[in-house]
Amino acid sequence: MKAFIVLAALVALCYGHALPTSPGDNNHYVEGESRYVWMPDGEGKPVLVDLEEPVDQALLNSRNGANNQYWLFTRRNPNNAQVIVNGNANTIWSSNYNGARPLKIIVHGWNNNGNTAMNPLITSAFLAVQDANVIVVDWRALANSNYNTAAAGVPNVGQHLGNFINWLINTAGGNWNQVHFVGFSLGAHVVGNAGRQVSGRAARVTGLDPAGPSWTNNVNALNRNAGQYVEAIHTDGNILGIMNAVGDADFYPNGGKNPQPGCWISTCSHGRATELFASTVRHNHLIGRQCPNIWEAELGTCNGASLHMGNAIVNKRGAGLYALRTGSSWPF
Repeated sequence: MKAFIVLAALVALCYGHALPTSPGDNNHYVEGESRYVWMPDGEGKPVLVDLEEPVDQALLNSRNGANNQYWLFTRRNPNNAQVIVNGNANTIWSSNYNGARPLKIIVHGWNNNGNTAMNPLITSAFLAVQDANVIVVDWRALANSNYNTAAAGVPNVGQHLGNFINWLINTAGGNWNQVHFVGFSLGAHVVGNAGRQVSGRAARVTGLDPAGPSWTNNVNALNRNAGQYVEAIHTDGNILGIMNAVGDADFYPNGGKNPQPGCWISTCSHGRATELFASTVRHNHLIGRQCPNIWEAELGTCNGASLHMGNAIVNKRGAGLYALRTGSSWPF
């Protein structure tokens, strides 16, 4: 009997560390045990990631938050970015930034950049419903390194972002009660660090399927101290996203896990959070029901109080776990 148990353990260990053969299929993945996992690149194509790959310390030292780029979009320039350079006030004065408008900040995830589809998708949604300043943060210099190196640099990227927003508001005006941070995957942890860097003054922080690998129980992960109201939308829990609640309000559409409706490969479920959020900004139509615990949230059997998921309302408030069902295609 003991020999059988040892053999079974060895098989499980080898299975968890074996190279998966089907691109995008993460059915093999066991959090904290598996070495390899498929993650989407900037075009949504699956890329195999080695979760035991060493951090490139030299690259991390040379590519950090100081390399962040800040691209401003407004209704006057909805498609062509105006670059604001941290510390250079002239780049603000020559832009369309207006401190009297709400401020939205969008942060992409691993292997992405400021041009990745989620950024224009969410930017255009915000500008369709509100005359706002939208800043897309491009941190590709670090985000396009290996996953572990990018993850290790998240706190520094977030701290630089927080300092930039603080400088921007102090220099050209703005109201912390009108500031909304939005981050996807590793970007969700970036905005968590940015929010804490500014002492939680931002009115709202939204994490879109906050990255899971290496982030469970990580003190640098997104948490409710990042803003006055912190919300997370979970779509690939226990694989590429964190399943446990991290905010004041946590939403679990379709159980919060893979597969999301209309997704045929595992990596699709992770990115679905960005699409669901953009749709709710435009339509504010997806409503969760409060759950007594995470197990019922996963089952979707909740019938408690209602709360809209996502949307652009900066003074939104709520607390608890929420479940809901969505459609399989836009607008869900």
